[in-house]
Amino acid sequence: MSSNTDPSRFSNLSVLSKLLERLLARQLLGYLTTFRLLPEKQSAYRAYHSTETAVLKVLSDILLVVNTGDLAALTLLDLSAALDTVDQSVLLRRLQVSYCLDGPVHRWFTSYLKGRTQNVRCGSARSAAKPVLYGVPQGSVLGPISFCCIQPI
Repeated sequence: MSSNTDPSRFSNLSVLSKLLERLLARQLLGYLTTFRLLPEKQSAYRAYHSTETAVLKVLSDILLVVNTGDLAALTLLDLSAALDTVDQSVLLRRLQVSYCLDGPVHRWFTSYLKGRTQNVRCGSARSAAKPVLYGVPQGSVLGPISFCCIQPI
């Protein structure tokens, strides 16, 4: 078996990629936290914040409104596919302008997002590769954090 088709080679790269992403994610979150750049109501990736604290905040707000005799309405959005809609160029510009991530860090993010392709395979037929202009890599550690960065501060 040639080294180009060795399955363990791909899994090792995947492990190294995840490790690198986790290291960068830790540094990025430290930076965002230190300079208070995460949205105030952001629950994920913050110490002492979780989905439970977010739900308790919403419930508390609803109960306060109802206790005053007013009506409360709750609208929920399914953002499960939101990471697929992130415009990579907008995200990169936002990281540079709003978060002051420039130089080597910005170049790393650019190389991480740009130059990816996708194709469709049906049986043995495969479409031509097309560039991926939107979304972050599936299963990435940085994907959800990147999505937070594209939101207004």
